[in-house]
Amino acid sequence: MDLASMTPLAGGWSGETFLAEAAGERQVVRLYARPRPGREHAEEVDAALLTLVRGLLPVADVLETRRADPASGMPALLVTSVLPGERGDVVLPTLDGQGLARLGLAVGRVAATLGGIAMLRPGRFVDGDLTLAELPGADGLPGWVDAREESLAHWTAAELSGLRAVAREAQDLLDTVARTCLVHSDLNPKNLLVDPATLEVTGVVDWEHAHAGHPFADLGNVLRLDRDPAYVEAVLSTYGERLGTPPGEALALARSADLWALVDLASRREENPVAARADALLRAIARTGDPSARES
Repeated sequence: MDLASMTPLAGGWSGETFLAEAAGERQVVRLYARPRPGREHAEEVDAALLTLVRGLLPVADVLETRRADPASGMPALLVTSVLPGERGDVVLPTLDGQGLARLGLAVGRVAATLGGIAMLRPGRFVDGDLTLAELPGADGLPGWVDAREESLAHWTAAELSGLRAVAREAQDLLDTVARTCLVHSDLNPKNLLVDPATLEVTGVVDWEHAHAGHPFADLGNVLRLDRDPAYVEAVLSTYGERLGTPPGEALALARSADLWALVDLASRREENPVAARADALLRAIARTGDPSARES
């Protein structure tokens, strides 16, 4: 494979996803040049996840997986088909209230489908058989906050105290849901492809953070920054119809579940604009004691 001929795909922060062409066919090539601890077989995990959800969600076909070759310096890779559609974060700002509602219904169906894919227990996937290993954060949200307190040194003492209180209340609420499901864990418009005409979701991409976890984690991600009432109400309506959770209850659980990701992002606020926005949002939540607070 001629890596020099590949074109980087826009939208990601890793710089590891490219558009390539082979035998006249376009393909997407994901390189795993910087393997992270616990993700040594990430290409096999990602391929297995695409196979698992095929027929339930719009995902790419797996064309090839290849382990890293230390002798040649070639990183592991995953080759998939190209999906149609535009990135959701490009489409969403162009929509009026009616369009936001239509897209919200489609995104809600994706979140609900993921929330219905049952897993036996929480965990991170470590190989192509989707074997589960323990997730970090076994002490719950309060322990998750404590473990990242040093990286939140720019916060005031009052903000940290407020965050601890919110985390305790959120964990109590999350503990009322005992079920575990497949979690995409980065389910936001950037990782959704959308048909600009029909506003249907045509692709769910970038599964690198997927794990078995809380059923409301993906819903929280979907509603984290995109909070237009027409969009939010449509997402919650579809989610409730599919899984039977009333909108108000689902929103409270979603906001609480999303605190895990917000705390992690805030601790890495200098890495990218999304992490910086998460830090601002989490500080607003800590100051108000309200998981539904807006960034200031």
